[in-house]
Amino acid sequence: MNGWDLLAIGAWGVLLLKYWLTGQLAVLVHPNYFPLTIGAGLALVGVTGWQGWQRWRERGRPRLVPEGNALLPRSWSRFLLLSTAVVGLVVTPRPFNSQVALDSGELWSMTRTMPQRFRPVQRPEQRSLVDWVRLLNIYPEPDAYQGQRARVEGFVVHPPHSPAHRFFIARFVVTCCAADAYPVGLPVDTPGETAQRYPADTWVRVEGRMTSGEVQGKRRLILQAERITPIPPPANPYLY
Repeated sequence: MNGWDLLAIGAWGVLLLKYWLTGQLAVLVHPNYFPLTIGAGLALVGVTGWQGWQRWRERGRPRLVPEGNALLPRSWSRFLLLSTAVVGLVVTPRPFNSQVALDSGELWSMTRTMPQRFRPVQRPEQRSLVDWVRLLNIYPEPDAYQGQRARVEGFVVHPPHSPAHRFFIARFVVTCCAADAYPVGLPVDTPGETAQRYPADTWVRVEGRMTSGEVQGKRRLILQAERITPIPPPANPYLY
């Protein structure tokens, strides 16, 4: 195995372990896949160490060197693997933000929240944001929830052309990894104050009661805020 191959494999192993040890793995993959990811990192580092030891033992022995451009395609693959790992080691992964939620076009559709995984909660104020959205997927009539208490946490999204007193509270749902993350959210009305008081991507806890109204030309469930509290971003920003 070429020395550059070893370097690329070792770099990827170190990268996966770095994500685990720094707590950044939760930003990239579902917790169910933590053992697999950590095991892959350990295996890659182990292979690199073993192969490096073998190469050190065989130092000084003659080796066959391919002629011509036989290594050119492989050289490019090495370069891509190694450069990607180096970028990952240098750049800190960040959770998706409000602009990604808006660009996805799925914030209002609520069609991918897997209602089959829904577990009913007895008290409405104990429902998470994704619980509310999954409940609406099962029974989408907004009037059925009029007056129910709610207490949800998420980040602020300001869709274009929204009323001055309204923002969306959103979270991203992950089924496997960040590549399949999609947003879910609820509109929040802030009577008596402007929604711009809460900048986009600010994490908040909203407490209030459910009501209904028009959102994007359709009648939707709306959380009438009674109390909005800024909170620090959670260590794990995703829902499952």
